[in-house]
Order: sequence, then structure tokens, then C-alpha cells
Amino acid sequence: DPTFRFFKQLLAFVAISQMAQGLFRFLASIARSDVLAPVFTMFSLLVVFVMGGFVISKDDIQSWMIWVYYISPMMYGQNAIVINEFLDDRWSAPNPDPRIPEPTVGRAFLRVRGMFVENKWYWISIGTLIGLALLYNILFVFALTYLDPLKGNTSVVLDEKEKSKSLSKDGKTSSTTIQMSSETSCTPMKGSDEISQRKGMVLPFQPLSLAFSHVNYYVDMPAEMKSQGVEGERLQLLHDVSGAFRPGVLTALVGVSGAGKTTLMDVLAGRKTGGQIEGTINVSGYLKNQQTFARISGYCEQNDIHSPRITVYESLLHSAWLRLPKNVNKQDRQMFIEEVMELVELGPLRNSIVGLPGVDGLSTEQRKRLTIAVELVANPSIIFMDEPTSGLDARAAAIVMRTVRNTVDTGRTVVCTIHQPSIDIFESFDELLLMKRGGQVTYAGPLGRHSHKLVEYFEAVPGVPRIQEGINPATWMLDISSAAVESQLNVDFSEIYSHSELYKRNQKLIEELSTPAPESRDLYFPTQYAQDFLNQFAACFMKQNRSYWQNPQYNGTRFLLTTGFGLLFGLIFWNKGQHTKKDQDVYNLLGATYCSVAFLAAACSSGVMPVVSIERTILYREKAAGMYSELAYATAQVSIETIYVALQTFIYSVIIFLMIGYPWHASNFLWFYFFTCTCFLYYALYGMMLLALTPSYPIAAISMSFFLTIWNLFSGFLIPLKEIPIWWRWYYWASPLAWTVYGLFVSQLGDIESPIEVVGQGSMPVKQFLKQTFGFDYDFLPAVAAAHVGFVLLFLFAFAYGISSITRQFRRGCSFGPSPSSFSADDAPIARKILEFATPNLKTEWQKDRCFFHCQDSGLSTHSSFTSLSLHQLWLLVSGYRAAIQLQKRAFLAFDFAVAVTGSDLALWVACRSLILLPCVVLRRDR
Repeated sequence: DPTFRFFKQLLAFVAISQMAQGLFRFLASIARSDVLAPVFTMFSLLVVFVMGGFVISKDDIQSWMIWVYYISPMMYGQNAIVINEFLDDRWSAPNPDPRIPEPTVGRAFLRVRGMFVENKWYWISIGTLIGLALLYNILFVFALTYLDPLKGNTSVVLDEKEKSKSLSKDGKTSSTTIQMSSETSCTPMKGSDEISQRKGMVLPFQPLSLAFSHVNYYVDMPAEMKSQGVEGERLQLLHDVSGAFRPGVLTALVGVSGAGKTTLMDVLAGRKTGGQIEGTINVSGYLKNQQTFARISGYCEQNDIHSPRITVYESLLHSAWLRLPKNVNKQDRQMFIEEVMELVELGPLRNSIVGLPGVDGLSTEQRKRLTIAVELVANPSIIFMDEPTSGLDARAAAIVMRTVRNTVDTGRTVVCTIHQPSIDIFESFDELLLMKRGGQVTYAGPLGRHSHKLVEYFEAVPGVPRIQEGINPATWMLDISSAAVESQLNVDFSEIYSHSELYKRNQKLIEELSTPAPESRDLYFPTQYAQDFLNQFAACFMKQNRSYWQNPQYNGTRFLLTTGFGLLFGLIFWNKGQHTKKDQDVYNLLGATYCSVAFLAAACSSGVMPVVSIERTILYREKAAGMYSELAYATAQVSIETIYVALQTFIYSVIIFLMIGYPWHASNFLWFYFFTCTCFLYYALYGMMLLALTPSYPIAAISMSFFLTIWNLFSGFLIPLKEIPIWWRWYYWASPLAWTVYGLFVSQLGDIESPIEVVGQGSMPVKQFLKQTFGFDYDFLPAVAAAHVGFVLLFLFAFAYGISSITRQFRRGCSFGPSPSSFSADDAPIARKILEFATPNLKTEWQKDRCFFHCQDSGLSTHSSFTSLSLHQLWLLVSGYRAAIQLQKRAFLAFDFAVAVTGSDLALWVACRSLILLPCVVLRRDR
């Protein structure tokens, strides 16, 4: 009955699917690493596939390895499928070959291929697959329950003496932790040719000021706000912002979430990738040129992004090598690095591996100091720091701020964004630029000792309550300048500031700093980068070399897996190359050739992706700092991978070639090594290319899985070329793996004239059999070799193009909406606009802050799934919030449910509309 057979086939596929999912869940749970998991998966897949009875038949497996055949899940799945097919009446024609003791052609085929020929084995196979699925899932649960995360290297400070001096015994910050600088004079400090040199510093630098006047920043109006009737084509995020930053002065940018602190810093630093900027920005009196400005400035991002597999010293050496001028010799460069390490107190950590945040390596506070040091070794005149104390406790924040203070004391211009600082941190700053929501300035000027100048300014506003003794001036300042207090007092603090004497003095200072000093010259560099291409390549190559050498999880596993794969294949196909007596022997060798490259090469492709993914994030930071060109980076990345692939494939080729027993000739081995090496290389480059062309590692991995499946399907092994439908044969020639199988097989057997027995056709030479059955021709070998070189170059240039021309880091600007772009800190002002417009019933400032806190701050720190929300999805999310804001004033909606519904927009909308009705999502909490 065809219907019954269809459901039997469906049952077999379902059982195989459940078994495979359980197996790979279990493997992932014991690997516990995104680098090890693909390796474990590929090795296990190789074993179950090769020993499943398809690549090599049961009758040809060594007797002492037959037990592996019976524990291979693939064997049971394959037998269930072929029994259901070939025992059907359609295959009941009489068997014409008397050498095979079976009555029908269907049973004869199963017998020749070493399959079972009884119907009972279908049900035995199904039962075994279901049992294995249950076993793997049970083991998966046990692994999750009892296996701890993999332990990584954790850096330990060897000398705590310096820290203990600044910290009291109870762990609290002492009053002398952060030294207050003397009150800054109002006299402007202009950048000139005068060189300021800190005592003991090897390399001098030129102090520079930064003045900006009437800066406005716009992005395209979100489509969601347009659909709600909001007029206009642009959304303004910064409103007429003016200010000045001077050498030796530590300035704080402070404001509530969505005030535009980071937006202003990105605009001034030239880090925005879109939008429209208005106003003037001057560096020591001259209009800012971004290409030049990148050479004399540093930017410490909030997320401390560093190469995880190099040491602290190597990180600083890499930055100094690429960013210091060419005329700085090696000795001076190393001395300067040592001085910077002493300045930021990284000496005890010089040989510590940086590691991954939250996994291994440096602590959060140590990473912050490393981030500052990486910028300092570039010897910049102006340094921007985005929330250097975020995520730190009081002790760690004090250490970081001491580092920041030391940096300012060298005479550099330092600007920091700070979010709700403690009193000790706040009073370590010299000047303040306070912004309110909407990107408007409400105060810009000196703080004074114990912030007395700031307090005096705001207390002079009628109706503003006086600060109470012991209250943090930063907290008081944010409370009394909030929108709620403005509404209560019927005042606009930004308007008050724009009409104040302080504003007039600041405008005069800005005007002075925007005028070049006498006999001064504008900054100029003859080249875009501090180093030429060869030095850029050398620095990138050395960093990649150290990173690869100190990454045993990737490279150690790579060579271990290579040796394991080689020995396993050698044992399974032991000496098969010396015994080609019948067509099945040739099929076995073809299977050995196919599997010897397909599985391990795919492991190379999947293994390199997480490594390159991490480095791509670092590339964006270093590229923005003007350290090197993308071509130098791509060339170095490919070069180091090529070296490791060449060594890996040489080891593999020697093992496979000798153990399988291919005809021993020097030319045969060289052909085998060439095709294996170029195959592994284009697989690795293919993975790197996909990562460069796609937005994220998961998308690249899914794309790779799809295309590798197509490559395998059209490789010429599963379906010979002559049996592929003619309208699909073009893809056979487009599949790189097909060329590799062609080259490896023909180079070893394509010129053999000895005869073999072919079922139903008698005896014929191996060479003729290959040409007749597979279309393989030995004379075509040079063209196959050229194709391999072509694939390597194609994927190499595609990777270089993707890295250099396609950026996946967007600092919000021109357009957004229903795109899958991530919701990041740079979206905060836009997100705040959406939240304010979509939630008009949020009456109090506290309710707005609570709503925005769950959509931004928690989403970026504790609930990482929020980072996958696009602004379009955020709009849908807050549309659900509107139904919840009718609740009591002191209640807020827990947005934690959103972590499970970040898929489609429709699913997100339905989840919001449904879940807000559940009582469990509303939590009561005192203000």
C-alpha cells in the first residue's frame, strides 16, 4: 500500500530527526563552548555517517570495528529507509545475477550494499532510534544539571599594595581615593606649538582644546511616528548644544537616560555613521577634520572590546605600534608603553590574558583600565570616555577614576559621560555639561569644591529646593532639573541657562577657543594612517599570530581533531587503496576520499567563524580609531589562517595517504596534499567570507549550513554527475567540493589500467570505469587544480570586500524602522522619543524613567535578549505598554517577558497584547 509506505517513511524521518536533535543537544551540553561544540558535532557526525553503512558497506568494515557499525544511529535510520523502499513490490523483478543469493533485484541490491533484507529490521531500527532519542535527551538533562561551565583563565592582581592605599579597611572608598584638582581657572588654555611634557613621560604631546557651537543633530523621522501623524521628515536629537573642553580639565557629560550624552560625544568624536550634523566644531581654533582628528584623539567605549587571546602588554604594543608616528623608534615605544602601564596601574597584569568579558581573563574594572591604556599609548591630546565607571562597584570605580585623574594630570583634554555618579566620583570632575531629555544643555561650567558653584547656580532659580546636608550633588541636580520639577515650577532650565551670565561667559570662551592662536598652525598629517601598509600588515599579523598561538581551544582542538580524524579514517579504510578488485572497492575509496575532506573541511569552516566574529567587533573599534586599513587586516587574518591550514593539512595528508594505501608516488602525494590544503583553505575562507557579508555570526552559520548541504549534494558522490538532471548539472561545476572530489580521486586512481569486476558488466580498467561511471578524466587534472586556486582567490577577495566595504556597526543616524538592526545604546535618544510618544499617559518622570530603564538599561546589561530588538519592535513593545500604564501610579510593567518574543513583529505584538493582561507581569515596588 503506497499510503502505508509513505507514513512508514515519514515515521522514519521523524525518528531520525528526534534522534539527531537529542544527540546534538547532548554534544552541545558537554562541549559548553561555541568553539568546541562544532568540533564535537563534526567528529560525531563523521563517525555515525562513515560507519552507517553507506560510505563503506558493512561487509567491508574491519571485523574488530564492526561494533561501531551497530552503535551508529545512522545505520538504523538508513536501514529503515532502504528496507521500506527496496522491499516494495516495485523492486520485485527477478534477480539476474546468480552470484547474489536473493530472489529479487531489491533484495539483491540490499545484500550487495551490506544492508538488512528482512522487514523486521524496519521496526527494530525505528525502536532503536526512538530509544536513542530518549537516551540523548536524558543525558542532555544530566549534563546541564551536573556539568559546570568550562573554567577559563582568570587574571589576579599580583600586587594589591597600591590599591589598598586608596581604600579603607571596610572596603569603602576613602576620602583620598580620588584627588580633587585645583579649581580650574576660567582662563582658556589654547592649543599651540608649545609642547607640554609630563615629568617622566618619554613622548611629548600637543595640548589641544575642543570648542563646539550651536551643534544640532538630526535623524530621519521613524516610520512608526509618521504613521501616528507626527509631521516632519527629521527627528532632532541635539538642540543647539555649545561648549568647550580644555587641556588639563576633566569634564563630565551628565544627564538622564535619553538626554543625548553619548550622542553628543559620538558627534564630537566623529563616530556617527549617519544622520545630519549642524554647527561648528573647532580644535584649537581650526575647523575639525575627522581624518586628522582620529590621529590626535582617543575614544574609550563603554563596552570594553579587546582581542581576548593576547596579553595586556601585547594589546598595548599593538595599539602603540599602529598609532604612534613612524619616527618613534622601538625603544622609545616600549618605554612609553611601560610608562602608560604604570600610569593606569596595569604593571602586575602585563602578562595576563585579556579573555572574554564574563567568561575568563580580566575583571570588568581591569578591562576599563586596559581600554584607557589602549587609547593612551596612542599619545592622544583629547580623550573621550563613555561611562568609564558603569557596571563597577564603588571600589572598582574609585580605581578607574584614579586612572582617569592621572590621565588628566598629564595635561590632556578628557571628557567622560557619567550616569548617576556617586559623590566621590562626581566631585573628582572639574567641569560639568548637564543635559536634559531632548538634547538640550541646562548647565555648562565649573563644579567648584564640593560642587558649590553648581549648587549656587541652581539654588538661584526661584522655587528650587535647597540641597540638604549629606546629599549627593549629582542626585540632587538630576532630581531638581527633571521634567517633572520643570512642570511643577513652570520653568525651562535650558531656557534659563541660555539667558544666564554663565552662558554668556561660555560663549565668550568658545569664541576665544575657536580663534587660532598667533603663529599657530592647523594640524596636518601627510598620510591617513600613522604606519604604511607593510607595517600595518606586520602589526596585524603579529597580533593574530599571538592570538592564534594562545588560543588552544581553537587551534589545539583543530590539530587534535585532525589527528583523530586521520587515524579514524586510516583505521576504517586501512589499506583499501591496495585492493581494488571490484567496483565496490572503488565506491569505498570514493567514499573515503569524499569523507576525508568534506567533514574536516566543514569543521574548519564552522570553527573559524566564532574566532573571526570576535575579531570583527574589534576591527570596527580599531578602524574607527584610524589604526589600519581593512585590507591590511584582512590580509593578516587570511595569512595566519593559511599557515595553520597548511600545517594541519600536511599532518592530515600524511596520515590518510599512508594508512589508506593509495599508490605510492611522489606526484600522487603532492597532488593529494595540494587538493586537501586548498580545499580546507577555501572552506575556511568561505566561513570568513560569510561572516564578513552577513550581519551576525548566527546568520552566517545558518547560511553556511545551507550552502554546504548543497555542496555535498552536488559533490558527485551522493549523485554522480551523469545521473544529475541536466538542468541542475551547472551547479555540479559551481560546487567547490565537486572539484575537490574530482581532483583527489582522479589524481590517485585516474591513471590505473588494472581491471576490476563490475556487477552486470564484467571486467574493465579502473580508468575506464571512472570515466564511464563518474565522468572523471585524468587529463582534466590541471584544470581542476586551477579551479581550486580560483575558489581560494574568490573567497579571499569576497572576504576582503566584505570587511572593507560592509560595516555591521551602526551608530544611529539616517534611517531605521522595520529593519532588524540591533537596539543599542546609540539608539537611546530615538528610543526615548518613541517611548514618550507611544506612552502619553505616563504622567510622572518616575514612570517614564522606569519604562525606559527596562527597555534600555536592563536590556543592555542583564537581559541581553533586548539587544536583538529593533526600534520597530520596540515601538510594538511600547504599544502593549500603553494598556498597562492605566494601573496604579507606583506599579510598573516587567518587560522580562520580551526575551522570549523577539522573533517576528506579529509574535511580539501578540505577546505584548496578551501578556500585559496577566497579573504576574505587574510588580509593585516602592519608588
